[in-house]
This record gives sequence, structure tokens and C-alpha cells, in this order.
Amino acid sequence: MKKVLLNPRAMFLVVLISGCSNMLPEGRKTSTPFETFEEARAAVEALVPMKSTRQELEKNGFNHDKHPNINLLTQADVVRRFLPSALIKREELDPGILACLEARDACRGVEIIVSKIDRIRNGGFWADFFNFERHTVVTGWRFNATVLFVNELVVFRTWGGQPRVNEIENVRNPLGPLQGFGG
Repeated sequence: MKKVLLNPRAMFLVVLISGCSNMLPEGRKTSTPFETFEEARAAVEALVPMKSTRQELEKNGFNHDKHPNINLLTQADVVRRFLPSALIKREELDPGILACLEARDACRGVEIIVSKIDRIRNGGFWADFFNFERHTVVTGWRFNATVLFVNELVVFRTWGGQPRVNEIENVRNPLGPLQGFGG
């Protein structure tokens, strides 16, 4: 039986001809079990202030023991964030925020920051590979929420974020791989 060895140059040509744009890097940054912004929003909106508990928040998918992007807030953190400034009077604050501030050490909170972001590079393989020109399309969503507790009772919740991320990054380096030298 005769052995057939592939010529490295021939293999290189096959790779070169077979759609170089498929060789561009892609990335996915996921920091949440939720598939959509709406799912994350619904999980927070399902909490009813003065009725829901911390366990319901965890059941809805926001468990700080299992989820890496939940910041635990102390009473001091809550005071810094929500204490009225000269522009807002204490009486104008949400009743849940006031209840939390008045509860002192029993006041705790969580700050939730989750996202699902895809980064896809497109364009010419060689221009990208040699760092002359890079085109990256960034899509996905980002979500944040703050939930305050007095002991285990939810007293306040709010959410925000970017329901749809659609960014295009274009980077041109006229000197290509030499662009970063000397700086």
C-alpha cells in the first residue's frame, strides 16, 4: 500500500481558498442564565415590594452563590446610593428606600449586572490578521437591577439597561503589525 503525504504548501492553499473569513475570531460573553433582556426584566418585575422575599429572587434566577455578577450591598452602600441630595427631599424617596434606610443594619441589597454579548469579526482575513483593518459587530443586551431588602423582605426593586446592543467597531492601522511599536 502506498502512503500519500500531503504537501504543506498544498494544504496552505486549500485553507487559503476555502473561505478565509470563516477563520476570523468570534466571541460570546455571557454572564447570565437568561436568554433575553425581557426574561431578566420579568424575573425582577415578578418581585412585589413589601411581599416578596429573598428566596423568590433566588428562585427567579438571581442567586448570589451561583451567579458571579451580583454585588451584595451593605447598609452603607445603600445610604451612599439613595441618601437624598440637596435636590431631592427625603420625603420624595420611594417608601421602600426609606424603609431600608430606617432599618439600619437590617437593610441589605443586591446589584445585578448581567449581559449576553456576541462579538463577530468580519471583513478581509488578511487585513484583519496583519492588523491593518478590523471590523467587529457587537450585538446582544445588558441588564442591571437593584433590589433592597429589610431582613429577607423585598422592599424596593428597580431595573434598567440596554435591551438591544448593536455596535460596529472599525479599527484602521495604516502601519498594520508595526502600528504598536514604539508606543
